[in-house]
Amino acid sequence: MHILILHGPNLNLLGRREPAVYGVLSLEQINEKLAELAAGLGVTITCRQSNHEGELIDLLHQAAVDSQAVVFNPGAYTHSSIALRDAVAAIGIPVIEVHLSNIHARENFRRQSVIAPVAAGQISGLGVIGYLAALRAAVALARTGGEDHAGTR
Repeated sequence: MHILILHGPNLNLLGRREPAVYGVLSLEQINEKLAELAAGLGVTITCRQSNHEGELIDLLHQAAVDSQAVVFNPGAYTHSSIALRDAVAAIGIPVIEVHLSNIHARENFRRQSVIAPVAAGQISGLGVIGYLAALRAAVALARTGGEDHAGTR
């Protein structure tokens, strides 16, 4: 089983970008923790990051071919990208939306996710623990074919 870990814009700056909001771990350190967990779960992962909306869309489309689920932090595109929302809705595999910070406790413009209604679930505010929980959820949904998912998808 293969899971795509997809990081959106500005996440390449983790560890030095607003550490009080996003934590002190770098993206590489987060990916290492995810790889350790994936090995323990008996799955493979590919971690990708892009600051470009079109590239994120292409990676989601390819995930429908190569992966059984996606853990996706769309970054600021969470609040504005209908194109990413449509890609998540179209690919037919579980997508877990994840955020390091609690988007619901931040500025008003960050509280709305256009991705959440078409994702299998959303985890926010738990830092790296949220990424690890999202990977566990993605694996569980992929293993059950999504039959344990209580959402609308």
